Amino acid sequence: MRVVLAEDLFLLRDGLERTLREHGFDIVASVDNGPSLLRALLEEEPDVAVVDVRLPPTLTDEGLQAALEARRRRPGLPVLVLSQYVDQLYANELLAGDDGGVGYLLKDRVTDTGQFVDAVRRVAAGGTVLDQQVISRLLSRGDARGTTASLTARERDVLELMAEGRSNAAIALTLHFSESAVAKHTASIFAKLRIAPCAEDNRRVLAVLAYLRR
Repeated sequence: MRVVLAEDLFLLRDGLERTLREHGFDIVASVDNGPSLLRALLEEEPDVAVVDVRLPPTLTDEGLQAALEARRRRPGLPVLVLSQYVDQLYANELLAGDDGGVGYLLKDRVTDTGQFVDAVRRVAAGGTVLDQQVISRLLSRGDARGTTASLTARERDVLELMAEGRSNAAIALTLHFSESAVAKHTASIFAKLRIAPCAEDNRRVLAVLAYLRR
């Protein structure tokens, strides 16, 4: 699997490179600034990009904006964004489109090799992965439209795990009930969020986007 990596701190970038290579990834470009990131994403056409939100020259959201521009030019480009802290605006920007293959992970999580590598693989496969703290912050917000507010506590638990990219089997294992029960809760979530069946759309991704777009 071909990866473009963007991180301005040399030691962290070197550590991420080593981790990814040890798990079978091919690092086709490793950069430390926004312009180089955009160029690498467009020229290398990687299977997935792992991108720090803040990169030179502005050290604001240069990495995120480069990734978003690359996704506009190459729709569906899988991007896993790394951030030092939770920022709902960054999460909203990243997930604004209907394409999957996106993730938002706090940098603290990269020290957990298994979790980090799993997130990269799930995003590369077209999944949507959100950091636990991002999900908790979003679900704690009020909902003026009364959509997610109508979910039960158990349905919110299921939606939270769904946002992490978990399958029904993994959700059932985590919450200690059957896959059929997960399917019922999922169907109820779709109904309450008014997400109708459609062959062209991934309803699990749309369910996550439904509360991010409030």
